[in-house]
Amino acid sequence: MIVLNVLLYYLVIIPISLLPFPILYLVSDFLFVVFYYIIGYRKKVILGNIQRSFPNKSDKEHIEICKQFYKHFCDLILESLKTFTISDKEVQKRVVCKNPEGINKYFDQKRSVIIAGGHFNNWEIFAVAVDSQIKHKAVGIYKPLTNKYFDGILRKTRSKYGLYMLSTKNVKQFFEDNKNNLTATVFAIDQSPSNPNKAYWTTFLNQDTAVLFGTEKFAKDYNQVVVYGRINKEKRGYYSYEFNDVAENSQETKHGEITETVTRMLEKDIIENPQYWLWSHKRWKHKRPTNL
Repeated sequence: MIVLNVLLYYLVIIPISLLPFPILYLVSDFLFVVFYYIIGYRKKVILGNIQRSFPNKSDKEHIEICKQFYKHFCDLILESLKTFTISDKEVQKRVVCKNPEGINKYFDQKRSVIIAGGHFNNWEIFAVAVDSQIKHKAVGIYKPLTNKYFDGILRKTRSKYGLYMLSTKNVKQFFEDNKNNLTATVFAIDQSPSNPNKAYWTTFLNQDTAVLFGTEKFAKDYNQVVVYGRINKEKRGYYSYEFNDVAENSQETKHGEITETVTRMLEKDIIENPQYWLWSHKRWKHKRPTNL
């Protein structure tokens, strides 16, 4: 198995990653035809998610969002492969922070920050760029892959320009150990919780939705500021991101206030540009527990 992993990495992934961006996007255009028209990759899941999220849109509009999502998704795949070999100079050219002062002000106040965000636009290239563009030590929470070889490769790639990769298994211990360090920890808020009984339930994109509560829990437990990180697609291959205040004094907020706020902010972004969210994810696989 390890031999196959090595061959896949060095004979397929790296050669693709080394392609110039214009050629990379030609490959993406071809991949779109394959994914959308030939194999219909997760099309039932994607179209179903879109239809339930936008019940007032027509079938034609649903299909158009679906098609535009596939185009972006193929770009996302190829751009993510590009991060294996992309230079720091190229990253800085393609990913720009619009308002570093939105988070750096808290560094100057000697306060750590939680960055809440979703799988919107290209979070992979954001992960590679962010540490060198803010004053805090950037931390990304990830779920380890079962494939140990590629787990190591991905961790090395994402952290090569400074991001600290934190396993989901070690989050609490990390917060305990870093009480006196200035960190900016990125929490993905749009993943489906493994345990619906421990989730926060709300309405998201017109559907009853279980939301991970970690952003709010750790912000309150460790008195950290919460900001929302919005990633924007400026044009093909170029992104910007910005920070928006959510809770400067987390411990003074009501139960669910932080979770509701960041969920609504992400929802607004998706409604405005639905093609850039990860519709292929089985986001609504849980039903609200009757005994909650």
